[in-house]
Amino acid sequence: MTRERSEDPPVRTILTPSALNRQVRDLIEDSLALVWIEGELSNVSRPASGHLYFTLKDATAQVRGAMFKPRSSWLPFKPADGMQVLLRARVSLYEARGEFQLVAEHMEPAGEGALRREFDRLKARLAAEGLFDLARKRALPPMPRRIAVVTSPSGAAIRDVLSVLARRFPLVEVDVVPVPVQGSEAPAAIVLALQRLALAHRHDVILLTRGGGSLEDLWAFNDEAVAHAIAASPVPVVSAIGHEVDVTIADFVADLRAPTPSAAAELLVPDRSDLERGLQRQHERLISRLRSRLQGAAQRLDHLHARLQANRPTRRLERGHERLAALRMRLSQVARRDRERHAARIARLGTALRARDPRLRIVRDGAALSAINDRLRAGIAHALERRRLHLDALARALHATGPLATLARGYAILVDTRTASVVRSRQDLGAGSVVRAILADGEVTLRVDAPD
Repeated sequence: MTRERSEDPPVRTILTPSALNRQVRDLIEDSLALVWIEGELSNVSRPASGHLYFTLKDATAQVRGAMFKPRSSWLPFKPADGMQVLLRARVSLYEARGEFQLVAEHMEPAGEGALRREFDRLKARLAAEGLFDLARKRALPPMPRRIAVVTSPSGAAIRDVLSVLARRFPLVEVDVVPVPVQGSEAPAAIVLALQRLALAHRHDVILLTRGGGSLEDLWAFNDEAVAHAIAASPVPVVSAIGHEVDVTIADFVADLRAPTPSAAAELLVPDRSDLERGLQRQHERLISRLRSRLQGAAQRLDHLHARLQANRPTRRLERGHERLAALRMRLSQVARRDRERHAARIARLGTALRARDPRLRIVRDGAALSAINDRLRAGIAHALERRRLHLDALARALHATGPLATLARGYAILVDTRTASVVRSRQDLGAGSVVRAILADGEVTLRVDAPD
């Protein structure tokens, strides 16, 4: 008799907590992709490691989260308790404690995220309307006479712009059009200012500018009405909003976008140093052309003098004498053949010949030649005097804009004797530094005891 064999017991898989947590973590990470989640920060901490730890909560629940370096060090703001944020994160499990958590890859203030989405939506729509097309953008005038600056009159941007314009091209006229540059009333004020400037027909270019700030601070320049006002302006518009990293809708619509207000001012006007060098080159070309024209006039005068010598009255007189001798010979021959019959005729011919004496014509031609010579000399002297006076005026204008005139008014140029470079700031000098002061009437050597 045989006994029935019993079934084998099931194989048991025994896991450790660590292994179980790893399996749960892998299951969660494989099942859930990146998620966007919005909530309020609490328990924010940043230990010496540089990682960022926090709790994200709403009215009914909360979840722990972390953002590891280097992403945590790239944040453009400082996370703090109570701040509403928008996260892009992976869902994971912290194995050491078996806690469900978020691993954040991106964090931004929640309000700014909404503004960013609105910015992208408006940008796409205006691009489709053609407001960003390069074909509609106009070139700036190379040397504007009047510039309108639409900005806040109390901001740092207007001070930077006015300083650069005064340094590079002090001849330009600048009209500051005061407008609020942030807040709910700013877009309407900016639109009204652009419309009034368009009707004034006074300015060659418009600069729309303000200093840096958050996306919310710059939102007035992302307004659709402002974008259409810029596009409709008959005057070229330059946009310089915030810092180089700040980009607004106004930048895309404007005829030119400058990274900063100071850079915009440099793009709007030429450098007076370049203009002075160009004026010097023009002056040299003018002197060269004057010399060339004077040389040409002298050559023409020599040619006329040679022609005058070839046709001088003495030569004509010689030809007259030769003809007179021939006539006398013919007259003598005729007289011998028929003296009595032609005596009266010979007398009449003698009278007519004396009336046409070449010496009388020589006297008349000599007087006319003397008058022509006097007028020619007076004309040359007058032309030379006018060119000398013009050259003197150009020399005085050049002297008035040169460095020697500035030194004559009491200024001095300091040159560091060690580096032979011009001292532009007191930070270039230290105690005991020796500088050479260039004055209008000479140079002196100075020693710096202690800079202020």
